[in-house]
Amino acid sequence: MATDPLCAPPSAPPSGSGSGPAPHRVAVLALDGVYPFELGIPRRVFGSTDGLYRLSTCTVDGRPVRTDADFGLTPDHGPEALAEADTVVVPPFAPVPTSPAPDPAVTAALALVRPGTRLISICTGAYVLAAAGLLDDRPATTHWALADHFRTLFPRVRLDPDVLFVDDGDVLTSAGAAAGVDLFLHVLRRDHGSAVANRAARICVVPPWRDGGQAQYIDRPVPSTGSTGTSATRDWALTRLHHPLTLAELAAHAAMSTRTFARRFQEETGQSPGRWLTQQRVALARHLLEATDLTVDQIATRVGFANPVSLRQHLHSAIGVSPLAYRRTFAGSS
Repeated sequence: MATDPLCAPPSAPPSGSGSGPAPHRVAVLALDGVYPFELGIPRRVFGSTDGLYRLSTCTVDGRPVRTDADFGLTPDHGPEALAEADTVVVPPFAPVPTSPAPDPAVTAALALVRPGTRLISICTGAYVLAAAGLLDDRPATTHWALADHFRTLFPRVRLDPDVLFVDDGDVLTSAGAAAGVDLFLHVLRRDHGSAVANRAARICVVPPWRDGGQAQYIDRPVPSTGSTGTSATRDWALTRLHHPLTLAELAAHAAMSTRTFARRFQEETGQSPGRWLTQQRVALARHLLEATDLTVDQIATRVGFANPVSLRQHLHSAIGVSPLAYRRTFAGSS
């Protein structure tokens, strides 16, 4: 059977080929009990970039490990891959640690990581970074269901269990499963701009961007169709972001009272209509800053902010930079 080229990540160009900068080296540390899905996320996302990254899956001692499924795993690399990496990834594993004390074997392996190496965890992988003291006094996240347990073991970590992922510069953490995909697309966007990240998302058949501050979960399932949900109004709103879009207008489109609409919107998205609209406007502004030559004033109007000052404030609140700084960083690399 022929291999689907979209399902097989392209191999990195050989070193010394002269075809461009050397690939960014990523070591994925598979611990005993590793979750297979999350283990594959770095290769699935980064492997869709035509050799921008070179990935190595390793264990703390070079020996096979069990997964949390009914099969084992035999990586090609031992802890030496950690010493060579530009980014180290710790996927989740089971069972969840019951002590804040680090595993001596893991500690020895992490000691090989060079200073300045970027660290990324998915779900329970945050336990490893926290046990090593790497999250002390830093913001981080993990799966929402583990928040109380995590706080008990690691009180110095500034845990936020209500977000998909946290980017704290050289240390990034995410919630479980699909949030790991969101985080790696975010890293790809940060490294190489939206064009590369969007292409990887299309290859992986996933949404290209979800804000890290979005809620991890909601109490009730989102209705997929029908008049009882707000999804049709959200789709309508996305085509009209350049308008003010008051709560009354949104509720009228959904044929609901403002009170009912606000309640159902919160249940379905985990956030208020106002916050959701702001996030969508910031997302569109980021795209326009990266992909067009429109001025900041023009972009503010296009995305529905009252003035450029409002755009600057919301963008800075979301990602900590000004529109021009964002454009310098991402437009040139996309």
